[in-house]
Amino acid sequence: MFDDGAAYFDTAALARGVRALGLLDPDVDDGERIDRIRLLEELKAAAAAAQARETVLFAAAQRAAQSAAGVFEDKIGRSTAGQIGLARRISPFHARRYAGWAHILTTELPQTFTALAAGRVSEWRAMLVARETAWLSREHRAIVDQQLAPHLQTLGDRRTETEARKLAYRLDPEGAVAKVRGADSDRRVTVRPAPESMARLTALLPVAQGVAAYAALIRDADSRISQGDQRGRGQLMADTLVERVTGQTEAIDVPVEINLIMAADTLLQPDGAEGTEPAHLDGYGPLPAALARDLALGPASGSAPRWIRRLFTHPDSGQLIAMETRRRDFTPAQRRFLRVRDHFCRTPYCEAPIRHADHVRPAAAGGPTTVRNGRGTCEACNYTKQTPGWHSRALFAPGAHHDVEISTPTGHRYRSRAPDPPGVHLRPASPVHAQVERHIARRDSAA
Repeated sequence: MFDDGAAYFDTAALARGVRALGLLDPDVDDGERIDRIRLLEELKAAAAAAQARETVLFAAAQRAAQSAAGVFEDKIGRSTAGQIGLARRISPFHARRYAGWAHILTTELPQTFTALAAGRVSEWRAMLVARETAWLSREHRAIVDQQLAPHLQTLGDRRTETEARKLAYRLDPEGAVAKVRGADSDRRVTVRPAPESMARLTALLPVAQGVAAYAALIRDADSRISQGDQRGRGQLMADTLVERVTGQTEAIDVPVEINLIMAADTLLQPDGAEGTEPAHLDGYGPLPAALARDLALGPASGSAPRWIRRLFTHPDSGQLIAMETRRRDFTPAQRRFLRVRDHFCRTPYCEAPIRHADHVRPAAAGGPTTVRNGRGTCEACNYTKQTPGWHSRALFAPGAHHDVEISTPTGHRYRSRAPDPPGVHLRPASPVHAQVERHIARRDSAA
């Protein structure tokens, strides 16, 4: 795959090696396949070590170059994390965290890093050691590395995390207490989609509060079961949580205010073929057509009121219709429009909740305050865009999606595309749509 006689191999050789993995001989016995699976796992670990090393070198070079140019330290960090995230196809948040762990791993955990480079431990387990020792002093971190690294090859993910944390707590008990108490400030509640049109409502709480809340839900559920309630314990706990948080007598009576995007046929023609097109619920994701109709019109049971924001689409293309303003700041209606159209932060791979309405072409550079020149971003990505070397532009072609091209300080380009509204693929092409798009583009250019 690579030239064994070369002291180093270049990027082109690395690319050839990646392509060569698709040329493995398929005509081998099962013993050979197991050997390959093991070797490929070791290859992934060795590649992760090389990637961590490259990440640390890149971050150091960026810091030196941008510091010499007078860029503030916080902006250097944002720009670096943004570029690493795009290259690794992960969010800037995860890239920033990864870069920190990579620095610890490559510079302060030599034995763990050697095990990773040799393929004896997975990337995630090596990063767990870095994560669980990040708050320790260099001296204590070195002790954990010496004591834990020889055993990593025989540990799973949970044991690796547990052993690293136990050693860290033993070495610095006072720091461990301060760390746990400081974590109280991280308490929060989040919601994420789950399979089968369910949602995961997660609360990160101090341990005493979390255990107390869970115990209270169990007690209430057991009491209702003893009184003859036919629901399961898990169902009762979930319903009680909703009732207590929302103040409703029954969980099914919770009022709903939603930004729901659905094709007209989905709402009005439930028995037709077009009536099966999924809808999109802002802040959640796609919903089956029947469930979307229940949210919009109300199911057979329950009396909860529904407040629906209706979002209109282009009659031919199905894309959400543009709005504009002469103001520098986006109006509340435009902000809602961008949030609903884009669903998540428009930086590729980020997918964080939208917090800012951002001009693709900056207003200071003459960019109009239109939804065509707008995109939804998270706070971090909006600030990253303002660091030196970052540029973005909206791409336009008649009948096309809302595309944004991002270019980074190293000259790499990435494209972001807004999701299709429901039902777009069902619509036939129309020459009227191209005329409308050209008119909007001329108007935006003149604004």
